[in-house]
Formats: sequence, structure tokens, C-alpha cells
Amino acid sequence: MSNVVVVGAGIGGLATAARLAKYGHEVSIYEASDQVGGKCRTEWIGDYAFDTGPSLLTLPAVFRDLFIRTGKRFELEVGLQGVDPAFAYHFADGVTFDFPNLSLPEVCNSIEHALGKSAADEWHLLMQKAEAMWDASRGPFIESELPSILSLLKTKGFIKDLRTIAPWKSLRSYTAQVSANPYLQKIVDRYATYSGSDPRKAPAVLLTIAFVESTFGAWHLKGGLGTLSTALEKRCMDLGVQINLNSPVKQILVEGKSAVGIKLESGKTILADKVVANADAEIVYNKLLDSSVTSVKSERKKLARSERSLAGFSLLLGLDNAKFSGNIPQMRHHNVYFPADYDQEFESIFADGKPVDDPTIYICAPSDPTMVKGVNKEAWFVLVNAPRHDPSNGHDWNKNPEIYAKKIIAKLDALGLHVSDRLDVMEYRTPADLEATVHAPGGSIYGTSSNGARAAFLRASNRSPLAHLYCVGGSAHPGGGLPLVGMSAELVAEAIGRADGSTSGDGSHH
Repeated sequence: MSNVVVVGAGIGGLATAARLAKYGHEVSIYEASDQVGGKCRTEWIGDYAFDTGPSLLTLPAVFRDLFIRTGKRFELEVGLQGVDPAFAYHFADGVTFDFPNLSLPEVCNSIEHALGKSAADEWHLLMQKAEAMWDASRGPFIESELPSILSLLKTKGFIKDLRTIAPWKSLRSYTAQVSANPYLQKIVDRYATYSGSDPRKAPAVLLTIAFVESTFGAWHLKGGLGTLSTALEKRCMDLGVQINLNSPVKQILVEGKSAVGIKLESGKTILADKVVANADAEIVYNKLLDSSVTSVKSERKKLARSERSLAGFSLLLGLDNAKFSGNIPQMRHHNVYFPADYDQEFESIFADGKPVDDPTIYICAPSDPTMVKGVNKEAWFVLVNAPRHDPSNGHDWNKNPEIYAKKIIAKLDALGLHVSDRLDVMEYRTPADLEATVHAPGGSIYGTSSNGARAAFLRASNRSPLAHLYCVGGSAHPGGGLPLVGMSAELVAEAIGRADGSTSGDGSHH
């Protein structure tokens, strides 16, 4: 069995560590922050709790599998709750409708009620195409280590699958072939921003997110999504993983063409048979590995060619309804308010590198009594897409961010949400804050974006070209978001298991 060190205690690092410890490896994690979970955390401010990272869980089966395989039932460790309706969509002209959870027929009914039968039929067709894409991409792309384009060409049925996945088409142009409905187009565009990308450039295959959401459901964890991090931390500790907090890693140590351990900022050296990096790939290859390590040239080239994902500006709003006597709008768990001109958002972020003047506003308003103390209170996590923190070439988020925060609150008031009237707690988080707290370069939420057909091949490989070094997490294959990060952990644990002969190595997935 190997002695494995994991750099970073994000969801990817914890999930990999738990699987490896279950196989019998000796595992230790070194984390710079004072808590586990990386971006996945629930933070309390006064009487209010906020999910400041992911605020929605899809594909819970990924974590169900992880818990079962490491000896526990997921549902007994966390309070899994379906979110119904999954989303409420609001458009600038006053059109509004819900997406019910776990039922495509009901979603289509909701669309038909608001937009007419042809729009509902178009959505149904889009979801059928998304399902075909999911079936075609799931095996070769998502549930296996990313193969080279050459090896994909040799796979049986690849050409047919390629036509289904349509990598040469953008999400925007693919949708336009099926529907010219401006409301549906805005909803589909939003799935590109889920991975920090521009729908005008991101590949059509991102449509699978919509299929996955409606088929496998939208879920909340009682007490906030951060409970996933604490449940995983407990799993690791029960399995004997050593978790070292406040232990920033300075360097990944290399001898010849192999990773042999890590050096901490404190100067301490920890030798290991295998190193798993759960840090942004840019940090792994350009900071933690010395520039003299030439065997990772190919990964550095990929990073240089890829486009960074967009960032986010968030507001944490504690609302006390007792402060306001008027009508309080009834919020859903997940609410999206689209502006009149959605394209302006992508121009602002991707072309001009400027904060969006009239952004799409996402509000997570959980009706979870365990996330507030006292009655008549609501904890809102408000997120708008934002350009990265880039003081030298783009926007400097350290300059007057409070002005932008006030602007968003004014927009919420203008939407009739009476935020100012009820405001009890208000904090904002900029891309610069994200960069500082979770070491996400520029505050990019998802590492690299999915802009362009080759974007998937530009993500960091799970198995580094440097022997005994593995990459896990949102900036590595297969990508960002909780389910994909969970799958990335499984791929890395399997790869290490195969290298050591400690797993069946059949890569059996659910």
C-alpha cells in the first residue's frame, strides 16, 4: 500500500482521501485554510447561514456511491432534501414560470402555460437531444480519464456519438436550431455560465446539464451544502486520514521524473509515494512545481492555451421580515432574474473585462429553518457573474466594490423584492476575495472555462505526465461542479489503486 499526501481539503481532496483510505492506503491531507471543504462551505453571519460556494446538488448518486463504498449511507450522514420547484425564472418583461423538480412533463406543462405549446414541444425536443448527448459523452468523457483525441477515434461508434455531441457547435447555435424562443434561449445560455463559460463559444454538450438537472433532480442539504464538507471530513477521519489544517504547501517535491512528496511553507518536508493535488491546476503547474520540471510541459501548454472561467460577485443578505409591514414576495429556493439584454453580460465579462451593468441575478433563498436563528428571517445568497480579478489587464475588484454591492441591492429593490426595507446583515464577496480565501486564480470559480470545442482536452489530466502526481478537483478532468468533482476523485482513486493493484481497477461506475 502507498503512502499518499493530498494537497488541499476541498471536496475533491476529501473524496479521494476517503476512497484511498478505504483501500488501505496511508493518507494525509495538507490544507492552507483553517477549515475543510474548499469552496463548498456554509458560513454563519449573525443569525443567518449562507452557502457561499455551491448552493445546489445535482447527481447525488455520485456521493451516494462514495459513501457506500467507504462504509456509510449518504442519506444517514446528511439531510438530503429535494428542491421543488427546482428553479423560478423571471424575465425583464414580466414573464415568469417555475421548473418543477424531477419531472420533464411538468416542466413542459409549466412552459406551455407561460409560453405556449410550441415552446413546450421545443424544450421537450432539446431535452431528448440533451439525453442523447449525455448517453454519448458519459462513458468516454465523464466517467473515464480523458483519452486523447486519437484514442477516441478508435472507439466503437465514436463517429455516431460525435455527431450527437456536435463539438463544432456552440451551445447558443445548437439551441437556435431547435428553438428561436428568446425565453428558452436565455435559460439554456445560463447552463454555460454554470461552468464559467460564454454560451456563444461553449460547446453544445453543456446542454446535458439541463437534462441531468431535470432527470436526477435538484437537491439541498439540510443546514446548507457545507454539511457535505463536514460529512466527508468525518468519513476521512473515521477511515484514519490525517487532516492538517493551516498547513499551506509551498512546493511539490520532484526527483527525476517522479513526484516524491511536498514541502510546507513552514519548511517541513513530507515524503510520499504518491501526491494528489486538489488545488487549481494553474497553481499546481506554475507555482507548486519548480519551473525546472520539464516533464509537465504539455500540461503547462494546455493551461496557457485555455481561457479562464468567469468569476462571481456575491452578496450575503440577512433579511428580517419583522422590519417591513408590506407584502413580502414569496421566493423559491433558486430564483433567476434575467435582464433585458443578456448578451451585454457576456460582452462585459469576456470582451471588456468589466463588471456587468445590468447582470442576471441568481438568488438562493432556502426555506431551511436550520439556516436562520429566530423567526421571520431569510438568508439570501445572491450571485452575479463577474469578470476575473485582474488589476493589470482588466478589472481591479479591490477598488470600491461596495459601490457595485449597492448597485445590486438597488436592482433587487427595483424588482420589487424590498431588500433595503428588511436588511439586517449585508456582506459581499468579490473575485479578489475568492482568490485570497480559496486560492482560485483571479477568483475564477471553475478553473478554465469550456469556451471552444477543445476546451475539455485543455483541462488538467487526472494523471499528471509527472509520475506519481495526480490532479483532482474542478480545474481537472472532468470539470467543475460537485458531481464532476466527485467523479474526478473516483477516477484518481481508481488510477492510484490500479497503479498499486489495490482495487479491482475495472473502473466500475454507477
